[in-house]
Amino acid sequence: MVSKRVRMTFEPGLILEPVIYQLGHKFQIVTNIRMADVDEHVGWVVLELEGERDEIERALAWARELGVRVDDPTLGDIVDR
Repeated sequence: MVSKRVRMTFEPGLILEPVIYQLGHKFQIVTNIRMADVDEHVGWVVLELEGERDEIERALAWARELGVRVDDPTLGDIVDR
């Protein structure tokens, strides 16, 4: 098991889609939301993903294919437990 934090940015067409739920369900990983913000133009979330390294990478590749932008979190995005 590994843990990885990412920042995901969603375009308006994806904001209402259950992408985070599907990440956990399809790839058997744990998704913990650390910070999020949504408005009518864009939505973003900082997630901590936990699971097998290969499954996390597959899940992130799948999200990118949907059109989700996936980045490393910036210093201001980090929220301690």
